Amino acid sequence: MSVLAPMPSASFPAFLEAAIANYADENIASGRWSAEAALELSRAEHERLLPEGVVSKDNHFFEVHDPKTDAVVGSLWLGVQNKTGVPLGYVLQIGIHPAHRRQGHATRALQELESVVRELGFASIGLNVFGFNIGAQSLYSSLGYEVVGISMRKSLSNEGIC
Repeated sequence: MSVLAPMPSASFPAFLEAAIANYADENIASGRWSAEAALELSRAEHERLLPEGVVSKDNHFFEVHDPKTDAVVGSLWLGVQNKTGVPLGYVLQIGIHPAHRRQGHATRALQELESVVRELGFASIGLNVFGFNIGAQSLYSSLGYEVVGISMRKSLSNEGIC
């Protein structure tokens, strides 16, 4: 049974709202954005990345299914980046519903994604992970993802927002 399945268009609006909220929360937790501005900034970023919504060019949306029950346990958003002239698959978002975490769903989804990316003709998969998300860093490292850059900063304010 396949772990990844194309996301039905009807599921996209709920996915998008959750993705916007999650990205806002992650940017707050990382200290990049203030709580007051985060939701607006996240919404603007998603509108920039997805001008045509679910049919935006070079974006693929998947539901993550439990291989035993076929229940939807999460989602994955794969984009295509071409910053260097060599297109690559890029995981813009992967999320497993809280009740289904720590059961291997993200691992299986990322492993299956490798075949999807190969079928699309790309030789690599990239992603970003926030510095505070040690669990995700451990997962990605265990699957062979390597650090290709590190952003650092020093906050000089009490709020921690840069």
